[in-house]
Amino acid sequence: MSSIERVAVIGAGVMGAGIAAQVANAGVEVLLFDRPQEEGSDRNAIAQGAIASLLKSNPAALMSKRNARLMTPVNTEDDLEKLGTCDWIIEAIIEDVGIKQGLYRQLDEHRKAGSIISSNTSTLRRKDLVEGMSSDFSRDFLITHFFNPPRYMRLLELVGGEETPDDLMELVDDFCDRKLGKGVVRCKDTPGFIANRIGIFWLQCAVVEAMDQGISIEVADAVI
Repeated sequence: MSSIERVAVIGAGVMGAGIAAQVANAGVEVLLFDRPQEEGSDRNAIAQGAIASLLKSNPAALMSKRNARLMTPVNTEDDLEKLGTCDWIIEAIIEDVGIKQGLYRQLDEHRKAGSIISSNTSTLRRKDLVEGMSSDFSRDFLITHFFNPPRYMRLLELVGGEETPDDLMELVDDFCDRKLGKGVVRCKDTPGFIANRIGIFWLQCAVVEAMDQGISIEVADAVI
């Protein structure tokens, strides 16, 4: 993979839709997937609704409302074959290893050879996510942890593995930096990576200090 020309985002929730919007802001076509709408005639209604919400978001997720034209709503039952046209597939679904791996097996069946797959997980280890997956999938799999809201939060945590090619890491690092405007930090494959580990640490420090100072939980919570 030498360039990223088309992206798919799986999961049209707050984070997935926000990531898709930032990809569109970079002028890159993006397929936004979610589960199909079971009722009514439009099976892409969930993803379409997410795009409609982006157009009304405050602060604005899209730099221009015209960028929404680069986003195509699709669903995970009817449209997975379209993954074969994508260079990078970003998973942004529930934080459950089993559910993610079930999705990954579907993605691996439909993606084109050498396409990049990444997870937006905030805490799960890459090692656990690729366990039992094919060697090709593991080679092409990264963690790209965006922060909310994706347009405005500059930090992006990037995690690879021992089997990850250097040129793949460089490609994603460069794309996220130059195209998406991210400050990319490469992290070790540890639970919570860097930002959340620091966040949990200072929360624990605050709890201990509040107890030492005789501050009530309610007051400490309001201050923090």
